[in-house]
Amino acid sequence: MSQIRSPAPYGISRTCYYKWLKRYEDEGFEGLKDRSSAPHNSPKATNAEVVEKILWLRQRYHFGPGKIAMYLERYHQIKISPSGVWRILHKAGVGRLPASQRYKRRETRWKRYEKQRPGHQLQVDVKFIEPLGQKGRKKRYYQYTAIDDCTRLRVLRAYPRNDQQTAIAFIDHVLSKLPFAVDQVQTDNGQEFGSAFHWHLIDKGIGHIKIKPRTPRLNGKVERSHRIDSEEFYRLLEGEVIDDARLFETRLQEWEDYYNYDRPHGALDGQTPYERLRQKAADPLS
Repeated sequence: MSQIRSPAPYGISRTCYYKWLKRYEDEGFEGLKDRSSAPHNSPKATNAEVVEKILWLRQRYHFGPGKIAMYLERYHQIKISPSGVWRILHKAGVGRLPASQRYKRRETRWKRYEKQRPGHQLQVDVKFIEPLGQKGRKKRYYQYTAIDDCTRLRVLRAYPRNDQQTAIAFIDHVLSKLPFAVDQVQTDNGQEFGSAFHWHLIDKGIGHIKIKPRTPRLNGKVERSHRIDSEEFYRLLEGEVIDDARLFETRLQEWEDYYNYDRPHGALDGQTPYERLRQKAADPLS
């Protein structure tokens, strides 16, 4: 083959012919195998450390491209577009979120709304939880959650009971903790939000409304926040023993603080709830 000098019979250009000839002469048949067409150097390629951070956020928190880009800019001063994040995820084979978190077409989503003033309305709900690591007779706990419709500021607390006295104790805790007055509380039709709870709010000059039965979407903000709890708090405990109620309450308080002060919120354009509260305090019409 080394004696053949004319590329014409093979229907290829002279340059291509001599390139393959040289490979054959230097490496034998191994030199004729297909090789990657990727460039040896890609000066515009995303840094490996950034790719590692993107994949870690995806695998640990199941964040989408927009949320990942938000986190990188906020906490690592790394600016990368959501589309750039998506390309990296797709290339790594993790381009699809779990079914519960996938994007829904606009016509199948409920229209978002937001109260314009902090405290105008709180959504309150209860989430059943079972602390991990328990042995023998298991204890039942209930996470009470209040979220401000405007700022998404949340107050969380766990109780061993779920009744009206507990709901009253929780709402008093919420009112003492929030840095603004509350006009109205919205709940579902659970027995814990019965007449005693209702009149307790009325006596404090706070309105109480209940959503229609079997319409949890009307309490959508608190329902969505409970899903975030499951995905970003409870799932990441990963079997850690929290049988001690005091330890569990400490961990829940740490999560509440992180959610309010440090976690950027997609619906708030990347702000944390406390950043949105400060914005509203400076400019109520924002």
